[in-house]
Amino acid sequence: MGRLYDATWGRAFTAVYDRAFKATEEAGLRQMRSELLAEAEGRVLELGAGTGANVELYPEGVEGLVLAEPDPHMTKRLRAKLAESGQAAEVVEAPAERLPFEDSSFDTAVVTLVLCTVPNPAAALGEIARVLRPGGRLLFIEHVRAAEPGLARWQDRLERPWHFLGDGCHCNRDTVATIAASPLTLGEVQHDKLPKAVPIVEPLVRGSASLAL
Repeated sequence: MGRLYDATWGRAFTAVYDRAFKATEEAGLRQMRSELLAEAEGRVLELGAGTGANVELYPEGVEGLVLAEPDPHMTKRLRAKLAESGQAAEVVEAPAERLPFEDSSFDTAVVTLVLCTVPNPAAALGEIARVLRPGGRLLFIEHVRAAEPGLARWQDRLERPWHFLGDGCHCNRDTVATIAASPLTLGEVQHDKLPKAVPIVEPLVRGSASLAL
């Protein structure tokens, strides 16, 4: 029963996902994505590609694009978005914690609003480090735990209902600390706000991390 319920909610969540984020994208998130992805180069792996919000934003200079997404409902929409866009990319249905790629096979990895939902973000970052070439970079945009104690307490109180409504999203993760504790070296991090979002998912970070040469 639980699996059936989860699958039903997963289909429903996917169906409304793009419409639910439309105002947020138009109010600034799409511009943030575009600025981040302008730094992508070489062979690129996007994890948790979802319904394809980033597909049309990659620069022409990338040498190859692979989109990994574990949810079959999201993958279906992702393939349709690719067909509409004409962007050349490979879609792989795989979780971030178990990537079916060889070591040191990508120059850039991308996560945008993904590490909040991945069941084991530390394992996912370990896999990212494994598949990146030495000197490769992770580019990220993630909503995170609030620095303000009062809002952080509300994130903790509402984490369980939000986890259900957000199809697995954790609103209180300290993702910057998790990246810093990974095999990657954290670079400059810019703190921002997710536009048109409820307060518990408003705190946002943008930045990069790299794999040592």
